[in-house]
Amino acid sequence: MAHFNKAFQFKTRSIIVLLTVFGFQLTAQNWDVPADKKAKNSYIKFDKTTASEGEGIYTKNCASCHGNPSKGNVLKSLKPTPPDLASSGTQKLTDGELFYILNTGRGLMPSFKDVLSESDRWKVIAYVRSFNKSYVQVLSNTDPTKSDKVKVTMVYNHETNTVRVQVVAKEQNTSLPLKDAEVLLFAKRYFGKLPIEKGLKTDESGVANFVYPKDLPGNKLGEVELLVKVNDEVYGEVESSTKLKIGIPTDKPGLTQQRAIWGVLAKAPYWIIALYLLGIATFGVFVLYLVKNLFDFWKKGQQ
Repeated sequence: MAHFNKAFQFKTRSIIVLLTVFGFQLTAQNWDVPADKKAKNSYIKFDKTTASEGEGIYTKNCASCHGNPSKGNVLKSLKPTPPDLASSGTQKLTDGELFYILNTGRGLMPSFKDVLSESDRWKVIAYVRSFNKSYVQVLSNTDPTKSDKVKVTMVYNHETNTVRVQVVAKEQNTSLPLKDAEVLLFAKRYFGKLPIEKGLKTDESGVANFVYPKDLPGNKLGEVELLVKVNDEVYGEVESSTKLKIGIPTDKPGLTQQRAIWGVLAKAPYWIIALYLLGIATFGVFVLYLVKNLFDFWKKGQQ
């Protein structure tokens, strides 16, 4: 009876594990894409030129996992297995869904929103769509040439501890607040950009308010460089940066201002300089020794 119970428990656990793994893989294959993101279209026309440019971007950033579309050479050691992007399962997704997946990432797949420009992300999709002969593109109303009309302002409110970001388009003699534009706020750090909250949508006044962390260090004056990325359906992608005195004053030398192994020659550690000079001296002595021996050998041959 005890043996039966152990066998039953083992089988039960095995079934649970299998169901868990199956459920994880099934969930991992599905993306919950918001309706507005699903309906998004590219402002770049998908043609042979953009597909060719997208192929180079795809090869550099995507092929190591997804392989060559239609060749079935995806990286099968990954779980869940990355899909072949020429497959019907991928091709039935909308352009907006593909764009959302590129932007968001999940699990082992990174987000490419801060790696590739918006136009490069669309070019990757143009390349993927080149494997679908029945695909018909629907272009968006976005006009990226109008992005230079967009002005971004950032103001810090000490009472609410928030950064107020306002996005306005200058159209002729009027200022048009951009409503429902996607806004991302970052603080520049030594090794990248630190996101401040999640992305927000602007209100009717073109404003998005971000809660700023109180413990973020700045330079010795307390200045922090903030970077704003705006994505609007009409004006496209806009970036703006400014410095605000909203950080904790930190009087620390920069990474390139002190002697360190990643610094320039003028800031290299003394021990590295000493090793370098010792190496040159040793090589010089070896060369002189070699020349002397060759000279002695030649001299003996003359006798």
